[in-house]
Amino acid sequence: MEVTQVLLNAQSIDGAVRNHAEESLKQFQEQDLSSFLLSLSRELANEEKPVESRKLAGLILKNALDAKEQPRKLELVQRWLALETSVKAQIKMFLLQILTSPVADARSTTSQVIAKVAGIELPMKQWPELIGSLLSNIHRLPAHVKQATLETLGYLCEEISSDVVDQDQVNKILTAVVQGMNATEGNNDVRLAATRALYNALNFAQANFSNDMERDYIMRVVCEATLSPEVKIRQAAFECLVSISSSYYEKLAPYIQDIFSITAKAVREDQEPVALQAIEFWSSICDEEIDILDDYVGDFSGDSDIPCFYFIKQAIPALVPMLLETLLKQEDDQEEDGAWNIAMAGGTCLGLVARTVGDDIVPLVMPFIEENITKPDWRQREAATYAFGSILEGPSPNKLTSIVNVAMTFMLSALTKDPNNHVKDTTAWTLGRIFEFLHGSTMDTPIITPENCQQIITVLLQSMKDVPNVAEKACGALYFLAQGYEDFGPSSPIAPFFQEIVQALLTVTHRPDAGESRLRTAAYEALNEVVRCSTDETAPMVLQLIPVIMIELHQTLEGQQLASDEKERQSELQGLLCGCLQVIIQKLGSSEPTKYVFMPYADQIMGLFLRVFACRSATVHEEAMLAIGALAYTSGPDFAKYLPEFYKYLEMGLQNFEEYQICAVTVGVVGDICRAVEDKILPYCDGIMTQLLKDLSSNQLHRSVKPPIFSCFGDIALAIGENFDKYLMYAMPMIQSAAEMSAHTASADDVMTEYTNSLRNGILEAYSGIFQGFKNSPKTQVLISYAPHILQFLDSLYKRKDMDEVVMKTAIGVLGDLADTLGNNAGSLIQQSQSCRDFLNECLSSEDNLIKESAEWAKMAISRAISV
Repeated sequence: MEVTQVLLNAQSIDGAVRNHAEESLKQFQEQDLSSFLLSLSRELANEEKPVESRKLAGLILKNALDAKEQPRKLELVQRWLALETSVKAQIKMFLLQILTSPVADARSTTSQVIAKVAGIELPMKQWPELIGSLLSNIHRLPAHVKQATLETLGYLCEEISSDVVDQDQVNKILTAVVQGMNATEGNNDVRLAATRALYNALNFAQANFSNDMERDYIMRVVCEATLSPEVKIRQAAFECLVSISSSYYEKLAPYIQDIFSITAKAVREDQEPVALQAIEFWSSICDEEIDILDDYVGDFSGDSDIPCFYFIKQAIPALVPMLLETLLKQEDDQEEDGAWNIAMAGGTCLGLVARTVGDDIVPLVMPFIEENITKPDWRQREAATYAFGSILEGPSPNKLTSIVNVAMTFMLSALTKDPNNHVKDTTAWTLGRIFEFLHGSTMDTPIITPENCQQIITVLLQSMKDVPNVAEKACGALYFLAQGYEDFGPSSPIAPFFQEIVQALLTVTHRPDAGESRLRTAAYEALNEVVRCSTDETAPMVLQLIPVIMIELHQTLEGQQLASDEKERQSELQGLLCGCLQVIIQKLGSSEPTKYVFMPYADQIMGLFLRVFACRSATVHEEAMLAIGALAYTSGPDFAKYLPEFYKYLEMGLQNFEEYQICAVTVGVVGDICRAVEDKILPYCDGIMTQLLKDLSSNQLHRSVKPPIFSCFGDIALAIGENFDKYLMYAMPMIQSAAEMSAHTASADDVMTEYTNSLRNGILEAYSGIFQGFKNSPKTQVLISYAPHILQFLDSLYKRKDMDEVVMKTAIGVLGDLADTLGNNAGSLIQQSQSCRDFLNECLSSEDNLIKESAEWAKMAISRAISV
């Protein structure tokens, strides 16, 4: 095969030529992977070949080694490892040779390919000479070889974890990188590659950052690079500082004064990409201190491993004025394209500062607001409003309430009368923030009173007729206004305006420009919240909303052929309408009198949902599925009549591996239906259980769906009772192996800890449902053989001491279920287990009432089991 021509054809503007070439490459890859990869690396290494074919050869090589989806990635890794050693050696030789190529595109692509190969081989202790040979390149001329090598080292550090490289090699890599960053390095391309490489190498530098001299040297070089004449180097150096601020917060104290000076200079004088990173440094410090102070939670010793250095508290006298200046650097069209600019970054950072220092920020910001809020220049009015909106989360309500009371009248007037759209947009956003943080049943002094409530609603409804970006923020403000009345009692102050609010929101959804600025979505979100937080007195009006939304949903189903972008819009609208019906169903289903008047609509609504499924589209599928879950909950046993027609869609949802969120939602709906119809689900259980077991054993399904599947086993067992016995031999081994894995998983980070706990909780809910389902059945003895394994699981969870409260409550409940269902068969086993008794005592003395209640119930069940 003449690879060059095929690679050029694969980039042809002629579709037929392009498709033919892509097909040939695909066949070549499938039929003979070794020759395929060798010819690509030869092409990439051949200086006489066109740049276009070399670039694509490199890209295809890279994609033959890596993929976004985990299963595909594992497959590619295995295929590379299975190649003959001589073939791999030849490819690697070509790759290292290309780093000296005069063609920049070839070098850059190759850097990435080398890193991908290293990502596979270094953890397997293969290609040990790679780092040595790269480091020997660093001292070679011409400069482009050095640049390509540093770029490769950067990608390499991004690709592998820090435990793969020993400290001696880490030191050599860091030395090479930091030398390349030095001001004495005459070539800017080299200096930029080195600075970007350091960014990726920082997570290898723990030992170096613990050594004062080495850390001082690295920090000095990074700070010098922020002053380089070349803008890209300055930006990359500030990106390194941002990364250092989160990875090495506790080492920053000696440098923080100098960093303030260079960030302040960059924010005030440098180009936007650099200034944005300089602001990001302070946002990152805020994030660190917010996390540490959250861990303290009033108890000063705290759980935090890192002490808080209060950098922000010390910096605010100078930091806040600097951030306030940035708010005046708005762009004329900033709402339209949602671009990130200096003013937005400054406002975001100011908001984080407010959350970090609380009340202390208010006196620093108020003079700026008072000075600018009435100025003729729109930029000053908008900046003052943005500053106010940014500091509403963090300071105590007592500190803000009196200021907000004064500001409210002014802002309501600005929202309707200010001539500038930017000012109105920010004003509506700020009102939303006031309602989000300072309005609700927990506040001592209400900011919304019978006197101003009507004016607020009138102004917001009028703003919904404004341009889309202002109207969208007004819908957002209304959302938080309604939310604040959620626990208000039997009568809500906005009840008298309910009809008017709903009508105004529906009108917004029909605006011809409702597709802009997320306006239609915001209007439905606000409508849903107004319904969700409404009280019984407006239930008749919520009921009247059902036929209105049903007609709208019906209209989206009337079969005209639509272009693909129209189809997408229609499917989005169906999703919004199904979401709205879900909220209405939940609201009316939550009390007997309203449920009674709702039920006559159930058949028609279900009919519409089934039609939505029939015109299959992923997003709709999810919203309609969620709404059906709500309908099942509300309909109870009556829901069984819909199962014959609905079951095929349930199965489709459970089979949807690609869109795993849909699969997860469907699993949840199976649980809702089981709780609603109980043993009427029996005829469908073979199909459902088969699919759930398939889902669990698939390595293509996203791991987040697996915990709910285990919970779902519990729901099914509770619904069908002893009939679950025929599934035990399939389900129990899977539950047991997952239990073993989750009991011994070391949680590497917060995400893994959270996942492990949700998996444990799912497993425990499965056990709980199964044992409760079999209670009082003659078949309970089939469960006896599983009891030792379950006790062992509880034992290992207790000894690990890393359960969260939710898992703890479910676990102690399972101990009770075991005793309750198996009686003396479990009693003796529990009696023999010291850790079971310790765990029970720990839960009995828990400060969490739910854990305590579960433990008291378990204690009674165990006493009964022992005394039998």
